[in-house]
Amino acid sequence: MSTDDRGAVTTGVARLHAAPGLAGRGRLGLVTNHTGVLPDLRPAAPALLEAGARLVALFGPEHGLHGTGQAGEGEAARADVDPVTGLPVYDTYRCDGEDLDKLLIDSGVDALVYDLQDIGARFYTYVWTMFDLMISAARTGVRFVVADRPNPLGGLVSEGPLLDPAWASFVGRAPLPVRHGLTCGELARHLNASAVPHVAGGAAELTVIEAAGWRRAMHADATGLPWIAPSPNIPTPATAAVYPGTCLFEGTNVSEGRGTTQPFEIVGAPYIDARFAPSLAELALPGVHFRDLWFVPTFHKHAGRPLRGVQLHVTDREAFAPVRTAVAMLATLRRLYPDDFAWRTTDGGAEGGAEGTGHGHRPFIDLLWGSDRLRRAVDAGDDPLPLCDPPAPPARWAGDEVLLYP
Repeated sequence: MSTDDRGAVTTGVARLHAAPGLAGRGRLGLVTNHTGVLPDLRPAAPALLEAGARLVALFGPEHGLHGTGQAGEGEAARADVDPVTGLPVYDTYRCDGEDLDKLLIDSGVDALVYDLQDIGARFYTYVWTMFDLMISAARTGVRFVVADRPNPLGGLVSEGPLLDPAWASFVGRAPLPVRHGLTCGELARHLNASAVPHVAGGAAELTVIEAAGWRRAMHADATGLPWIAPSPNIPTPATAAVYPGTCLFEGTNVSEGRGTTQPFEIVGAPYIDARFAPSLAELALPGVHFRDLWFVPTFHKHAGRPLRGVQLHVTDREAFAPVRTAVAMLATLRRLYPDDFAWRTTDGGAEGGAEGTGHGHRPFIDLLWGSDRLRRAVDAGDDPLPLCDPPAPPARWAGDEVLLYP
């Protein structure tokens, strides 16, 4: 990517701000949070009101309208008031089905405008907030508008298997790869054709306001757009780059670095010793080096305890395959520490929605992976890497017809 290509992206919400009529007529509800800003960092909601958009309500996802909630938390009661705009705020987290239908009806909106920054991983719950709202919009006659934003990981490849519907949860409602390679607008087009009608009885009335100037080869740093942490534990683009893989550690008794300044870039456990980093180095995984380190999480798993583990240093992001890398790490942990490594069987823990998946004590790794095949392969000592689809264009599974960007 040359320097001449940088700064050429205009987000969907910036285009809407310039031309509020792109969202159509009627009363608008904005699905947003702290990432919903214009390129000059003005919050979208007050800016759209000033531009003449007929906003009447705001809707927040997991982590809340202001992004202060930790994983598995919202922020507001079912209805609150935004002190900046004076608009009512509706918390959509853990609200679906008839409850979400009622919330839309009570809000009085004619259309929903969705503007949230996604990460590009299936288990990040903003995507499934969008999906649930599309279903309710289809059932209640509310139009659905996606103000699109770039995928920070680019859009040239997808990685990992499609979710098996038998393992559907709020960290994966429909068959997507682990790393999907689509923007939210493209995901909305795909889900509206493939999944929404099966639940809602018909598709939603969908409009996508495209992000002008984005191309699939662009990662976050090439867009010229400001980086805002989409949730408390995705502080940097470097975190986002490893997250589609290292989020799988949420399904284990290994810390994924939550409670440190480098969540998802470091992993560790009390039982890991000096063998782990050299064993990973021997695998010669492309685009990544592993550094032996110690750390002490301030909260979450093993809080206050010294842990040994590794930091992932991505040296070539085009060659780096986050899902394949994490799967190789899991298999190495099971091989080196068979009596200590374990899968988590509670319902909590993944950034972007581990809580509230509604699956009791099923192994959480199965919900993250989208089936039990990874867990069974690792436990049996089989090579799990064949379960990871090689990086492939999103068109291979989503179809060319849903893609909006070259």
